[in-house]
Amino acid sequence: MQILFVDESGTPPQNNQKAHETPFFVLGSIVIPEDIWEKCANQLATIKKNYSVAGEIKWRYFAPNPGGKPNSLSHLNAEEKELLRTDLYKLISSYRSMRLICIVTNTVEAFKLDYINSSEDIYWYSYKQLTERFQYYLQDMGREVGQKLNGIVVLDNRGPEDDKKIRELHHKLLTKPTQKTAFYQNLLEGLFIAPSHLSVGIQLADMVAGAVFRSFMTKDDRFINQIEGSFRRSRKGTIVGYGLVKFPKGNW
Repeated sequence: MQILFVDESGTPPQNNQKAHETPFFVLGSIVIPEDIWEKCANQLATIKKNYSVAGEIKWRYFAPNPGGKPNSLSHLNAEEKELLRTDLYKLISSYRSMRLICIVTNTVEAFKLDYINSSEDIYWYSYKQLTERFQYYLQDMGREVGQKLNGIVVLDNRGPEDDKKIRELHHKLLTKPTQKTAFYQNLLEGLFIAPSHLSVGIQLADMVAGAVFRSFMTKDDRFINQIEGSFRRSRKGTIVGYGLVKFPKGNW
C-alpha cells in the first residue's frame, strides 16, 4: 500500500482580480509506503525530541515571529530552526521508496481558462492533477514490481464544508471516469481527511509544499534543492510533468 499525504501552500484566490496578489498555489505531497511509515514516524519523533518540539511542525512556524502567537518552534532561534528544517529534509530524502509529487498552479494563467472561475475551481483542478499523477505513479511502480499496487490519499482538513466538497469530488473522480480524467484503478475508494497535527505524513507534506512555494514565489531554491532527489521522475530523469507539475501548462 502506498499512502499519498497532501498539504497546501498559498491560498487559492477568489477571482482573477485577486490572482495577482497570490499568483501561485501549491499542493505538495509525499508518497510513503505502508511498510516504512512507522520508521518515518519514529524518526520524526526523534527529531522533535532533539529540538524539544512538543507540538506540530508547520512550514510557517519557521518564519520570524516576534511578538506573535507562540507556536511549537517559538523556543528555537534562527540557526536552530535552520538545522531543524535541514534534518526534516534529510528525513524526507533518506528513503528511496518515498516520492514527492507537487502541483504548482499559476493562478493568473489559470483564470484565463474558461473552466476556472473561483477559488474552488483552482483547488479542484490542482487536486485532480495531483491524484492523476499518483495514479500514474502506482501504475509505473506496479509494472516494475510485477504486481498491482494500491494507494490511498490522506488530506489535511480544510473545514467542514470544504472537506465535504472534496470528498464528493474525490468520489466522483474514482467512480465516474471520463475522457478528461484518469482511470483510477489503483486508488482505493474514499478520501481520508486528518488534522495535520495528528498526521506525520501531512506535516512532512507541508514542508514539501512550503519549499516548492518558496521556490516559485521568491525564486529561493535553497529548500527545494534539499529534496530535489526525491521527486517522481520519468525514466529519462525528467521531473517537470511527473513529480513537479505546472498547471496550466506553459512557459512560466
